[in-house]
Amino acid sequence: MPEPHAPLHRLDHLPSGFVDTSATDLHRLLDGPTLISLPGRRPDPLFVSILLHGNEDVGLLAVQQVLRRYAGGPLPRAMLVFVGNVSAAARGLRHLDSQPDFNRIWPGTPHAHLPEAALARALTEECRTRNLFASVDLHNNTGLNPHYACVSRLDARTLQLASLFGRTVVHFLSPPGTQTIAFSAFVPAITCECGKTGDASGAVRAAELIDACLHLESLPDHAVAEGDVHLFRTVATVRPAPTTSLSFDGSPADLRFVPDLDHFNFRELSAGTLLADTASRTHLIATDDGGRDVSAEFFAHADRRLRLARTCMPAMITRDQRVIRQDCLCYLMERMALPA
Repeated sequence: MPEPHAPLHRLDHLPSGFVDTSATDLHRLLDGPTLISLPGRRPDPLFVSILLHGNEDVGLLAVQQVLRRYAGGPLPRAMLVFVGNVSAAARGLRHLDSQPDFNRIWPGTPHAHLPEAALARALTEECRTRNLFASVDLHNNTGLNPHYACVSRLDARTLQLASLFGRTVVHFLSPPGTQTIAFSAFVPAITCECGKTGDASGAVRAAELIDACLHLESLPDHAVAEGDVHLFRTVATVRPAPTTSLSFDGSPADLRFVPDLDHFNFRELSAGTLLADTASRTHLIATDDGGRDVSAEFFAHADRRLRLARTCMPAMITRDQRVIRQDCLCYLMERMALPA
């Protein structure tokens, strides 16, 4: 099995068996984080990052679908496929305990001293020189969410790229160190959230997006039409306090969340919506993009009940406690108007 801190490996061809290998078996083909350069009729490459989280295999499945489609012939456009956390994928984990999150190591990360961040920084600088067509980062998530795209810029070409994946688009500026934020400095870049791992429709939709990007001569530079995109912005990240215990089934804990909490995802919830039973509002913390504690703005507490203090829409609520501790419970969003 590859070392967790392996250097970037490079291939100018697909390793034998790649299109039929599962995420858990990729370590048999790849020695660690690997950039695969594939030629195509159009030279400006599409960059696709997959398995930044080792337990999210939708990107691998989508790329495999596309490559099978063009087996025996050239791709319509060159493609750079970055295969991220091979070590964690071998164990079906987001990342190993000894590793950082591979989608928090890109330029802008507060963990710039780490070897993985050096790898991501060098790859980013290389890609600046490659005249990329676009960048697509493919993910699954652990809660009940629709398929949607995330953008960190609101220019016309980025929104046009996002609209190829779907109408629901989320504008985000946090957390720092994500691949999409880093690449958006020089190319239209999106993150695609493709539903839960094992959702076959997510892989199909991601493959359709990749195929569309391979065929397009260019991304339109005019504004997306009203109604083609429903735009939201992230206003807070929600995490439990570090020592707070959690339950989702009514069992004793510092925070006893309501049943089926993840059914709140992408629902506009009114002020007063019950979230949890808890003795203290300080057990759940909301921070804005600058890291400022805005819990009092979003949560109200009385009679051991924690409720929303204002109307907002959650996204990516997860009941997976390992993911919550490694990342967050959810994000809170608001609708926003399309740029003029």
